[in-house]
Amino acid sequence: MTADPLLPEPGDVLLLRGLREQQQFGARLAAALPPGSVLFLEGELGAGKTSLTQGLVAALGFTDTVTSPTYALMNAYPTPAGQVLHVDAYRVRDVNELYEMDLEDLIERSRLSVIEWGEGLYADYPAAPILLLEHLDGAPDVRRVTRRR
Repeated sequence: MTADPLLPEPGDVLLLRGLREQQQFGARLAAALPPGSVLFLEGELGAGKTSLTQGLVAALGFTDTVTSPTYALMNAYPTPAGQVLHVDAYRVRDVNELYEMDLEDLIERSRLSVIEWGEGLYADYPAAPILLLEHLDGAPDVRRVTRRR
């Protein structure tokens, strides 16, 4: 376990207790990730991907509601630090669909891009961290976050 890093190292595991800690971790990530970064989030439904993103976007100064882009596929949030792109690739069968929606240009113009369910994009963004969020059995408010890359 890592003691409270801004960005965990690959292989590190963190436990987040409740919505507030998930959002606080997102805020720490916002401080740790340099402009132009891509961040991949994986995990089953309800594991906290959007909650973490809410904290991240809020830390960059966005004050409105942050929601999962499940049906829109992409949401862009203007912040004083620059746009944050939030992508949900769960329903995408072929990543070329995202590129046809100008994904590459949107990422280039964004302060940060958070991509949920983005396995098909890993090779295109090899430096991007991958975080896996998981429920813990018997602890409904606790999430385990493992940095895979």
